Amino acid sequence: MEETRPSLLVSQTQEIVRQRMTGQGAGHDFDHVLRVLAAARTIQSEVGGDRTIVELAALLHDVGDAKFHDGVERSAEFSRKILSQLKAPDRVIQHVAHIVDNLSFRKTQTAEALSLEGQVVQDADRLDALGAVGIVRTIEYGAAFGQPFYLPDAGERKTGVGHFHEKLFKLKSLMNTDAGRRLASEREAFMRTFLDQFLREVG
Repeated sequence: MEETRPSLLVSQTQEIVRQRMTGQGAGHDFDHVLRVLAAARTIQSEVGGDRTIVELAALLHDVGDAKFHDGVERSAEFSRKILSQLKAPDRVIQHVAHIVDNLSFRKTQTAEALSLEGQVVQDADRLDALGAVGIVRTIEYGAAFGQPFYLPDAGERKTGVGHFHEKLFKLKSLMNTDAGRRLASEREAFMRTFLDQFLREVG
């Protein structure tokens, strides 16, 4: 069976993911995927690795996000099906599925070690939770799932501002690559400036 050319494989995968994720919200839409893809390409250009693997994993990393599949993470499963359908080489399918299955923040303690390509995509995905886009995504997520952005006496209640401290401000230290750390530092600095201004305005 003839294998699909790398460039064609990437473009076909992108179109399938676009169709599947159209209308998906809460900061995990197809625009998020495209931003992760762009960031992954930027990082890969500095640190190396197989560009095709990086691009495919970036495109497929959220295709079966648990938030939209009754709490069950299905991205690796869907990645295998999509890439098999497109006649990708088995080594590509397995590599991409392994990255997708061990990428997320919630699996930090249980994930298997990522390849260089996986580290690149993980950094790119985490970058999209930071900076101006990260602020907007936090607000979008809160609006979709009934989580307020700020409460003066939040206590144990989840808020967007709380999310900044509980997760987002930890991401810089979790970056795998020097490029990822540099970009994360820039974006985190902007978020801290925003948060300082926001808290001054709300008193």
